[in-house]
Amino acid sequence: MTSTETAGQPGNSSGSPSQHAETDRDAAPQFVLPLVARVERAEPPARTDALETAARAVLVLLSDERSAGDGEWAEAVRAWQDARIRKVVRRARGAEWRRAEALPGITVGGDRAEVRVYPPVPLDGWPKDLARLQVSGTELDDPQPPKAPAEGLPVLWLNPELEMSAGKEMAQAGHGAQLAWWELSEEERATWRAAGFPLAVRSAERTHWEALTRSGLPVVRDAGFTEIAPGSCTVVADHPALRKTLPRALPR
Repeated sequence: MTSTETAGQPGNSSGSPSQHAETDRDAAPQFVLPLVARVERAEPPARTDALETAARAVLVLLSDERSAGDGEWAEAVRAWQDARIRKVVRRARGAEWRRAEALPGITVGGDRAEVRVYPPVPLDGWPKDLARLQVSGTELDDPQPPKAPAEGLPVLWLNPELEMSAGKEMAQAGHGAQLAWWELSEEERATWRAAGFPLAVRSAERTHWEALTRSGLPVVRDAGFTEIAPGSCTVVADHPALRKTLPRALPR
């Protein structure tokens, strides 16, 4: 589903795209980051696995050398980050997936999930093999409740009061991962990347959610184009390195 990040709580790095003036970001040409989830009819991935894989796919794209400096994707990535941070998750299976894999991008695997991320494209400039893929109807379940995240693991906490489709949540998890990435130092980014971008996506406890949104950690606020109301807080990006800058640690 389409999802657009509008603003994040400022963290420990200055000049991050999350601190651009809203009017500047709205006036800029609008791009979108395409993500395609492999959802085979007989063996769909578990929901949490798909969410975590989508979040890591965004990080892999952001950290790829082609996205920086004079890299072949760098201009598109910069244009995308100068505007609203739109992400669209589509699904593919069988021959659709094989065609999607043939396009320039990066496939990231989870436990069983596979998500392919592509360099940003203009809103009306999708490659035809991606534009024809389905957006709505991506519904996934967890066979068993996910375990509590390991101590010290970055966690993208979902708002427990919102109901979103799996595709919408995948996009939101990607937003949260991106806000965390923006706020980390170069050294912290390199450490996270070297470890393979470990992270967890979990629904927060209702009693914990309010504290998270007021903690100073990056918060995703949705533009409200689909499924939920504008300004809804959807994800809090809880990275251990970002907790160090806060007045006090939050309880897990």
